Amino acid sequence: MMHRPSFDEIYMELAQNLAPKSHCVKIKVGAVLTKDTRIVSLGYNGPPAGTHNCDEEWPEAGCPRDSKGSCSLALHAEQNAILYASKNNVAIEGCTLYVTLSPCLACARIIYTMGIKKVYYLQSYAHYKGIGSDEGVDFLRRFGVEVRQFQVTEETALK
Repeated sequence: MMHRPSFDEIYMELAQNLAPKSHCVKIKVGAVLTKDTRIVSLGYNGPPAGTHNCDEEWPEAGCPRDSKGSCSLALHAEQNAILYASKNNVAIEGCTLYVTLSPCLACARIIYTMGIKKVYYLQSYAHYKGIGSDEGVDFLRRFGVEVRQFQVTEETALK
């Protein structure tokens, strides 16, 4: 019998398919914002529209680093999804966010403030950054946001 994907599987796969659209040289992240089984916004990490595309401007090393060693231009995928929805007057409160990399602390604060109730993530930001804990995940859980690492199975793996 053919596997019938859940909405969670569909949205996480869409986030994975969005990630390669990123112009970031370091990592490519995708995000899907949903409400009541409907997509309300999409996003991927990269510089704000109208600035530089890092992979074109600095193809070897990416954009210049800020004082903390992070990208100086990039918006994170979840920030782009939230900002796009907000810019278009789409209600975000009560939404669910699917993202390929767990939210950093700064994104977690935005997610919480915007009233997003659930976050599903694929990979750990802490593991990617080589830090001790997923501060963003810890923050969201501390303040009542449901956060789960998405489990990839044979059926849900990108083909």
